[in-house]
Amino acid sequence: MGSVELKQLKKDFSGVTVLQNIDLDIKEGEFFALLGPSGCGKTTTMRCIAGFETATSGTIEIGGKDVAKLSPNARNCGMVFQSYALFPHMNVFDNVAYSLNIKELKKNNLFKKFGVYTRMLNSKLVKYPKEIKEKVNNILEYVELSDHAYKLTSELSGGQQQRVALARALVMEPEVLLMDEPLSNLDLKLRHTMRNTIRRIQQELKITTIFVTHDQEEAMSMADRIAVMKDGEILQVGTPTDLYSNPKTPFIADFVGTSNIIPGTVVARENGLTTVRIGEQQMIKSATQTEQDDVKAIIRPENLTVIGEENESFDNTFEGEILFATYLGSTVRYDIEVEGHKLVVDTTYESGNQIRQEGSKIKLGVLPERVLLI
Repeated sequence: MGSVELKQLKKDFSGVTVLQNIDLDIKEGEFFALLGPSGCGKTTTMRCIAGFETATSGTIEIGGKDVAKLSPNARNCGMVFQSYALFPHMNVFDNVAYSLNIKELKKNNLFKKFGVYTRMLNSKLVKYPKEIKEKVNNILEYVELSDHAYKLTSELSGGQQQRVALARALVMEPEVLLMDEPLSNLDLKLRHTMRNTIRRIQQELKITTIFVTHDQEEAMSMADRIAVMKDGEILQVGTPTDLYSNPKTPFIADFVGTSNIIPGTVVARENGLTTVRIGEQQMIKSATQTEQDDVKAIIRPENLTVIGEENESFDNTFEGEILFATYLGSTVRYDIEVEGHKLVVDTTYESGNQIRQEGSKIKLGVLPERVLLI
């Protein structure tokens, strides 16, 4: 029912191509994220699915049905906008009921339409039908806003307004829920709470959800699969663990999480390991098999270990100088100068431990299995 498939989707604006041959197959009930920097085409892709933009070429299928020529209201998609787009003069109940009122207008005669218009202007003058009242009350209870039903949206917190926008989209029982950076206006702590709320609702309703974000932490924590976009193209599609552990390009390695990306040259291949020279003398071994000679070595900050007096044994070691030490609560992040390259290292902070001083020497180790070559 709620699957979404894009085939060779292309979009031009005034002769400039902003989407280039987008192919996506989003499964029914899947939470799918479009992730990328500003201007990469993720919101344009969503607007084409919703029908707010007309694709230059290609096909858009929802539930196996080609919807490319259908108007937005005929596609059965619910949309949650970045700005929420709530009506400030209406209370929460009326905001959520608005789309149901519009639906009533389409199917009623002129006399009944007059009643709907009157209700939209002032819900105290004309009562809601029992069916609409039940639907709105049920969805408000679901998003935990029943106690705020008759408050103006301007009297609500940012998180509550976000839930009103979500309820308004869900009350129409759409096949697909589209969310365009809905958490960007919230503070950090509230964003974490709303992530869990949205994910819980999506899992319980099993509704196909497409979520646009530039925040890789949002995408990683919420989505079943992620499409990483850049310059109007999809670079890689995969689960959060796939993208983090096996990025196909240095851009993805850098955008999805934090990575140390070091250019190097392959000098040997033996015993299942690839030896790469970085800088003038530094050698590093990787378990990655590659036919390329010029490569990028990708090392995640948490995979580098600070070697202490116990002198642990590593195939790969680095010696460098600490440029910066940043205390982050549960971790300490060190920026370290090694062979003309800057390495970022994340270490677990334990209460009472002394943070290493900037300017001091440090020795690092990393296993070959933790060095990815691209």
